Amino acid sequence: MEPVIQIHQVSKAFKGTETISNVTMNIGRGEIYGFLGPNGAGKTTIMKMILNLVKPSSGEIKVFNQPVLPTSYQYLQRIGSIIEYPVFYDRLTAKANLEFHCEYAGYRDKTAIREALEIAGLHGVENKKIHEFSLGMKQRLGIARALVTKPEILLLDEPTNGLDPIGMKEIRELLLLLKEKYGTTIFISSHIVSEIESLADTIGVIHHGKLLKEVKMETIRRQHPGSLEEYFIHLIHGGTRYA
Repeated sequence: MEPVIQIHQVSKAFKGTETISNVTMNIGRGEIYGFLGPNGAGKTTIMKMILNLVKPSSGEIKVFNQPVLPTSYQYLQRIGSIIEYPVFYDRLTAKANLEFHCEYAGYRDKTAIREALEIAGLHGVENKKIHEFSLGMKQRLGIARALVTKPEILLLDEPTNGLDPIGMKEIRELLLLLKEKYGTTIFISSHIVSEIESLADTIGVIHHGKLLKEVKMETIRRQHPGSLEEYFIHLIHGGTRYA
């Protein structure tokens, strides 16, 4: 599978303390890559480096087979993202927020906003102001904003935070639809193992800034009995059963 994101021996230090250590990852075109790790493991920092929001201290990142340089920005037009908690203009409507996003992204498809709201399960609330939204609705709007420009890659950092079980199920179904119908490459982080287990083609497990494992889900299912959660716990705690 052709990689669309390549991370090669990337490290990052903040104020002399290394938070990401020699990470190498490959995210293939059209797959769902589940990025698993406890809170504080380094997932968000890796995603920010892919988006050029944080610069690596060493190593190389390529997106669409082009190196991400300090001045790179055009590739970002082909990526949709949610990093940490999505922020909006609270006194504007959902539709107005997406119109602003399309404007600064240079995207002109007039039907895209309605389609993105429908896909994210927000049909009928386009004229509701954000300060009236629940936390779960804001998460959905974050996904709609990530989708609205029809990106080739989605980077989603803990996208189901604040959602109830029904909302989480709907987001899983949405991501599978985007992969299967549109061929979207999805890079999703989570600390919830069951969320990733039901979605991912490949998983990467990170802990204390080090990538412990990158493996296909089909390989785990074929070679190791038990759940992904058991596999994950053994990796995090240094177990040898699944080496």
